[in-house]
Amino acid sequence: MSTRNERIAEEIKKVLSEEIRTTVTDKEPDIGMVTITEVEVTKENETATAYYTSLNNNREFVQETLDKFNGLFRKAVASNIRLRKAPEVKFKYDTSIDYGQKIESLLSDIKERDDK
Repeated sequence: MSTRNERIAEEIKKVLSEEIRTTVTDKEPDIGMVTITEVEVTKENETATAYYTSLNNNREFVQETLDKFNGLFRKAVASNIRLRKAPEVKFKYDTSIDYGQKIESLLSDIKERDDK
């Protein structure tokens, strides 16, 4: 990804995080704490894929809520970042944290077996 796209992705991440923290949690308090971990922007800035994690165990509810507020997110990006056209925002659950926890668990199991 080019430096420009990286800067745009970082700005989008800030805008989305702020909108989730302020607007979405006010309207949908059951969503819990959602963190945007990374944003990837296509070359032409047509689509921004935002990866998120959540402390809420109901991933489907969080995904539906984020998708429901998609128009709000796009409007916030358009008003806060100077771009010719605001990208469409898509949300995907970030599985890297779950993967890391699984590896950590496996390593702990191996260490416990070695200690015995």
